[in-house]
Amino acid sequence: MNKSLNLSTFIGCESSYKEAEIVLFGVPFDGTTSFRPGTRFAMQEIRPDSFGLETYSPYLDKDLEDAAIFDGGDLELPLGNTAKAMDQIHAYTREVLQDGKKFLMVGGEHLVSLPTIQAAYEKYPDLHLIHIDAHTDLREDYLGEKLSHASVIRRCHEFLGDGRIFQFGIRSGLKEEFEWAGTHTYLERFSLATLMEKIQELKDVPVYITIDLDVLDPGIFPGTGTPEPGGITYRELLKAIEQMQQLNQIVAADVVELSPPYDPSGASTAIACKTIRELLLTLTA
Repeated sequence: MNKSLNLSTFIGCESSYKEAEIVLFGVPFDGTTSFRPGTRFAMQEIRPDSFGLETYSPYLDKDLEDAAIFDGGDLELPLGNTAKAMDQIHAYTREVLQDGKKFLMVGGEHLVSLPTIQAAYEKYPDLHLIHIDAHTDLREDYLGEKLSHASVIRRCHEFLGDGRIFQFGIRSGLKEEFEWAGTHTYLERFSLATLMEKIQELKDVPVYITIDLDVLDPGIFPGTGTPEPGGITYRELLKAIEQMQQLNQIVAADVVELSPPYDPSGASTAIACKTIRELLLTLTA
């Protein structure tokens, strides 16, 4: 586990591991991507691009300079062995949690959320999941493979169970996935309109937040592996993160599915950077 200061960090994340309350780390894995790969390169672009941001968020009236955040760099994962990669992500995340810290993980494809959510669940058995995404991610398998970005939330349900998963912005998936969600998860199609209502219900329980950036409309966020027209605006996503300040037990979060090669303008990377800043500050609440 890397506990040393890094030469390259996300802006405002220069605390030592020992003094940090929050650990930021990258997971460069896109081994089950079914359409356009490239999310493994996300943090390579995000860290240097983050210095185009200020550490202060005018949305939340908080500053990264006032927080103790350690950037642990990117995990080194084996190529071609998905199960082993998931085990290594889980082990790293579990150690961070055992050390009494929160974390923000940056993918990578969405499958990398599975081991981090599982590690959080092991520490917080009453864990609830807020899932913001364009896709249901509820397939039983994808072409016979259960460890897939298309089935990550279904795998999470296997340990979280009914009544613990809240999905928003969903606009793509098999008919069977939407039907399955009808009896096993809370799923809002197309928007985040009921998020605040559910936040009030989850106010005092442990919550993990997973944000797949393809929830955004590809007109403003083209840099992703599976773009899905009809998405939300970035201001809507910022408002959702502002609303999350009312949650009293956010234990961890992740941001996934930035694929920089598909947006050479850099706009998608800038959006990812700002989202990470806002979530880091949310974890300080």
